[in-house]
Amino acid sequence: MPPSPFLEQVRTVLRIRYYSLRTEKTYLYWIRHLILFNDKRHPSEMSNRNIERFLNYLATHRRVSAATQNQALCAIIFMYRHVLQRPIKGLEYGFAKRSKNLPTVLSPTEVSEILSHMTGKYQLIAAMLYGCGFRIKEVLAM
Repeated sequence: MPPSPFLEQVRTVLRIRYYSLRTEKTYLYWIRHLILFNDKRHPSEMSNRNIERFLNYLATHRRVSAATQNQALCAIIFMYRHVLQRPIKGLEYGFAKRSKNLPTVLSPTEVSEILSHMTGKYQLIAAMLYGCGFRIKEVLAM
């Protein structure tokens, strides 16, 4: 099946603006799904209500994460702003808030226990990772 002329136009604008290949694929994915969700209507014929229904569908029925909802919204905003050159105004939908999870960390006692079971270079690497906050690549480069 040949790609649609509109999606090729989106691809061209993404490339002209030097977006990464991964972003290009992601934006095209979400724009394609928006169009399919709205019975293959051209985005220039869609109202804010069509966009809001799609984003609500992602959140409630597909239960995608906040980051995924934001990614889809960014793709849609890009398409309207840069391809159709008609920025979306008055959209009753904002960026989703990500849940704030505190990181799980080991207590100093637990770290000492783990390090006491290690020897040699592995103990040194683990101690530097923990004590200095280095990344693995940084420690291995030393």
